[in-house]
Amino acid sequence: MEADAPQPEVNLSNWRQSPQNHRAFHHLPSEIATARVRSGSKGASFPSSSESIAAFSLRLPNGSSMGLEPFLAATSTDAMIVLHDGRLVYEAYRNGMEPNSRHIAMSATKAVIGLLTEILAADGAIKLDRPITAYVPEVANSPYAAACARDLLDMRVAVLFDAAQERIYAQSVGWEPPSDPKTDIKTDIRSFLSRLSGPAWACGGGFTYHSANTDLLGWVIERATSAKVQDLLSEKLWTLIASDDAEFTLDWDGFVRSAGGVCATARDLARLGQVVCLDGSSGSTQIFPNHIVQGLAAGGDRKAWSSGQWGESFAPISRSMSYRSGWYTVDTDPEILFAMGIHGQNLFVDRKNKIVMAKFSSWPQPVDGRTMWLTHAGFDEVRRCLQTS
Repeated sequence: MEADAPQPEVNLSNWRQSPQNHRAFHHLPSEIATARVRSGSKGASFPSSSESIAAFSLRLPNGSSMGLEPFLAATSTDAMIVLHDGRLVYEAYRNGMEPNSRHIAMSATKAVIGLLTEILAADGAIKLDRPITAYVPEVANSPYAAACARDLLDMRVAVLFDAAQERIYAQSVGWEPPSDPKTDIKTDIRSFLSRLSGPAWACGGGFTYHSANTDLLGWVIERATSAKVQDLLSEKLWTLIASDDAEFTLDWDGFVRSAGGVCATARDLARLGQVVCLDGSSGSTQIFPNHIVQGLAAGGDRKAWSSGQWGESFAPISRSMSYRSGWYTVDTDPEILFAMGIHGQNLFVDRKNKIVMAKFSSWPQPVDGRTMWLTHAGFDEVRRCLQTS
């Protein structure tokens, strides 16, 4: 029997590729710098639930059924946690993940940053309808000149980068090698954004997704508050709800990757979902105003979504959806709030039934429509198990 071929060393060139990503997503390449997001060690352990999702049997379009273990394998699961009414129903780890492992959340980070921004707005620290040029004058002559923070939060800026700009932006965030390693010239996020030029992009129209919006939002937040994003996240959320420190990946200039760089334990991601599930409360403490979650669910523009970039591609999941401050809402009965990142990072919240599912994954492909549908259908099956148990 032949020995397995040795796997290539994980580095910036391959860490998001399969099979390296099975480990790299919770052991980042050494080239990626991170900043600490301090917890307060106040996150209470989850009480155990007597309920179970052992009856999980997902009905597939071809008429067959998929049990829980095949579902975890088919969706390249690294970790999954299910809570019902704040109690731990299910917890699983794969691919070397452990309860204290920090896994990158990819674009589910946008939901964390969106929630943080809403909290800051409720505190009066930032005005969401104010032009972002009032905070970051460096982009006054850029295509972002007409945008306000709300446009960035809700992906309502008609971003249009050419191929060269997309390539430079992708390298600026610190997740890819520089284009010319010999010269070691590295463009960072803020330098890239400040060098953009051209007519102002339209704002307030259909949903148009681009991560640069949230990276720019991080800059706006820091200017509005005179504090670093990682410190604000610690102060406003992590010290109040989390049991373990999180991390934030940094670009080449030491600036946080607000669009995708949060690395947290699955348990703390589930704790965040639980606070959202309870409209901002944790035990007897109101972490943030309850109107924030209500706004996430009801404040998104359904027409902007249906006429926007992903209206048709999400149709197998729902034709009635919205996007608000990094959170997606599916208008089922009951509704679902969820956060989403490439390669299968998800946080699902059913507020009516008090069900939370946090799931980290390492899909082979960044975006996979079938696996995305399967993940959403899996959450629906989890809800069925808990509502009938």
